[in-house]
Amino acid sequence: QVQLVESGGGLVQAGGSLRLSCAASGLTFSSYSVGWFFQAPGKEREFVAAISWSGGSTYYADSVKGRFTISRDNAKNTVYLQMNNLKPEDTAVYYCAAQPRYYNNYVARTFYRYWGQGTQVTVSS
Repeated sequence: QVQLVESGGGLVQAGGSLRLSCAASGLTFSSYSVGWFFQAPGKEREFVAAISWSGGSTYYADSVKGRFTISRDNAKNTVYLQMNNLKPEDTAVYYCAAQPRYYNNYVARTFYRYWGQGTQVTVSS
């Protein structure tokens, strides 16, 4: 059974930092690219960042470029999202998702096969 488990969310003041983790099990992790999405109340789930199966390529939404960094450790079956200089508008539930390495479409939700349950990030002003 495939599981993606997010952790690291919490409450932080504007300008602060958090590091989210996405731990995977039940799949050949190095064969999957991984993305992070966020969903604010009443809004659509939106793309935040993605990393290719090898870790050689990364992609970011314009709103987080220069503030967020995605990385992965295939030996630990884990992907990380380092979030710096957080803003109140970053407040949302953050989800990680995995897609097979041959898809190469990182922004569209429909290309992701597995999803985690999400972790709440709240940024106070």
